[in-house]
Amino acid sequence: MSLGQKIAPHLPFLRRYARALTGSQDNGDAYVRATLEALIAAPDEFPDTVEPRLGLYRTFHVIWNSARVDAGDSDVAGDAAEQIAAQRLARISPQSRQALLLTAMEGFTTEDAAYILDTDSSSTGLLVAEALAEIDKQTKARVLIIEDEPIIAMDIEAIVRDLGHDVTGVAVTRDEAVAEAQANPPTLVLSDIQLADNSSGIDAVQDILNDHDVPVIFITAFPERLLTGDRPEPTFLITKPFQPATVKAAISQALFFNEATVPA
Repeated sequence: MSLGQKIAPHLPFLRRYARALTGSQDNGDAYVRATLEALIAAPDEFPDTVEPRLGLYRTFHVIWNSARVDAGDSDVAGDAAEQIAAQRLARISPQSRQALLLTAMEGFTTEDAAYILDTDSSSTGLLVAEALAEIDKQTKARVLIIEDEPIIAMDIEAIVRDLGHDVTGVAVTRDEAVAEAQANPPTLVLSDIQLADNSSGIDAVQDILNDHDVPVIFITAFPERLLTGDRPEPTFLITKPFQPATVKAAISQALFFNEATVPA
């Protein structure tokens, strides 16, 4: 099996990780492209003693770290999201965010994350704890939940409230979601894709984004439907069934780049 065939199944999820890490689809995809270009230029340097997914993420982080050093430890571009992130980065190390996303969102073990980040397991665990504690201090949001399964909606609401955020409403259809957003403007949206009346969560989110510039986290049992590369894709995406830690990590990271939650 060629290297391309080995890593191809993992590329959509690397794009998801890169976007969450940078807070931008364009910047995240740029890092993934740079990773692939590096592999094409030097395929023999790809780690062959670990699983392809581990090797792919490890290679990505080599590129990520190199680019940050070349840029003076700043992000790739100076867009609004990154300027917001810069304010928060003064309070939290980038490696802590990486460790959090790798373990909580991407599902790597602490040992695997340590390999990817080229550190040890105990240090990785401390990095995750540091990221959670510091981001929780910096962010508070008004959250709209769009979910038609009552048990799942209750679970998400409990997670959101446990994190100290406010829930503005829970909608089960596209029309309800838009009405809720108009009545109580959120600073974060958590949305399923398939809603109760067979309407689309994607359409609901698009309607909301026409009037409100807020981060969105999609929650779906079929992430591959949104990670096709054929159309604009979400920056933040959670796969059902999910662990509470995954939702917490995604919320923290989405709010990390949100101007509405920048401390004064």
